[in-house]
Amino acid sequence: MTGIANIQLINDEVAIQWQDKSESYYKMDRLRALSPSAETQGERDLLGQQISGDEMDKDFSGVTVTGWVPVGGYGLQFHFSDGHKTGIYTFDYLLKIAENES
Repeated sequence: MTGIANIQLINDEVAIQWQDKSESYYKMDRLRALSPSAETQGERDLLGQQISGDEMDKDFSGVTVTGWVPVGGYGLQFHFSDGHKTGIYTFDYLLKIAENES
């Protein structure tokens, strides 16, 4: 699994340098929109019915990353200017969304 060597906030982007020296860049408002939290993405009950996720179509323009904390050796929890901080972004998820955004 790839780990993070360095992370920086540059203007409206989060820049991540991975241990293999590759780099990924994420628009802060896009990271907020793609939060893997149940609050943003929703969750399903035992029958597969969507029971939450009231932020799925919300506009996060102007929302910035104000900080982050590492989660184990596998992810990050970003803190956003709108108060959101419940999504855990695994390194695999961050790499996946970087591929989809380029």
